[in-house]
Amino acid sequence: MKIGLIGLGRMGAGMARRLARGGVQVVAQDVHPYARTSLAAELEASVVDTIPALVAALDPPRVVWLMVPAGDATEAALEALYARLDPGDLVVDGGNAHYRDSIKRGAALAERSIAFVDAGVSGGVWGLANGYMLMLGGAPEAVERVAPLARILAPAPDRGWLHCGPGGSGHFVKMVHNAIEYGMMQAYAEGLALLVAKQEFALDVAAVAEHWRHGSVIRSWLLDLTAEALAGGPDLAAIAPVVRDSGEGRWAVQEAVELGVPAPVTAAALTMRFATQGANDFPARLLALMRNAFGGHAPERPNP
Repeated sequence: MKIGLIGLGRMGAGMARRLARGGVQVVAQDVHPYARTSLAAELEASVVDTIPALVAALDPPRVVWLMVPAGDATEAALEALYARLDPGDLVVDGGNAHYRDSIKRGAALAERSIAFVDAGVSGGVWGLANGYMLMLGGAPEAVERVAPLARILAPAPDRGWLHCGPGGSGHFVKMVHNAIEYGMMQAYAEGLALLVAKQEFALDVAAVAEHWRHGSVIRSWLLDLTAEALAGGPDLAAIAPVVRDSGEGRWAVQEAVELGVPAPVTAAALTMRFATQGANDFPARLLALMRNAFGGHAPERPNP
C-alpha cells in the first residue's frame, strides 16, 4: 500500500516511521526542509518538497493523510490538494480540527467524489513505540480503506482504533478525549501541590506518586509519566508556570454549554490554563486594589 503523508512534526514523523516499518510505501512532505531531510536520512521513504510533487508521486486512487496544525495550515494544505486530486481519492485529516469544520470539509470533498475521513490521533511522542490511538469518522467504505493503515498505526491490529461514526465524529470524540485529559492533568497537579504544601510532613512527592501507581484507583499512564518525571528530580523552579491550551478544551466547554451538559471539571481545568497564560493578571491586581480600598491592605509590589 502507498500513502502520501503531509506534515512531519512530532506526530507525523513518528507515524511515517511506523507506517514504513509496517511495509507501507510512504511519500512524505513538510514545509520545513529540516523535517524532510531528517526523515529521508533515517528510513527508506520518498520525501518531496511540495504538495503537487506528493500528489504526482501517488497513483490513483490516492490516499493522502494530513498531520498539520488545525486552522490555516490545514486549509492551505487542502487548497493545494483540491485542484490536484481526482474522483476516487481519499483525504484523511489527522490534525486536531474542530469537528464542525471536518463536516464541512467532508461535504466539500464529496461534491468532487473525493472521500474524507476525520481522524483523531492520540499518542504524542510515545506513539512510534507504543502505537497511536485513532478515532475515525466518515463513511464506512472510506474508513475501510483506511483500516489497513490504522492496524499498523494502532497499538495492535485489533484494538486502539475505532470507526466512531459519520463524518466529524472522529474529531468530536478526540475533542472530548482531550477535555478529559485537561481534567485529569489538573487533578493530579492540584493533589501533588497539596502534598508539597504540607511542609511539616516533608513528604517525598516523587515517592508518593510512584506508590500510587501500584494498585491505586487513580493509577493511569498519565500518572506513570508524572511519577517518572518527578523521579528525575526536575528543577521545577526553572520551568515557567505557563500551560497553553490547544483549543479543544475551549471547544468542549462551548459544546457542553450548547448541549446543556454540565462540565464543571473541564471548565475549571480550562480556566486554570487561562490563568497561567496571564489571563488572571488583571483580575488579581483588581482584587488587590479592592482589598486595599475596603480593608486598607496595601497591595504587594512585583519583585524587581
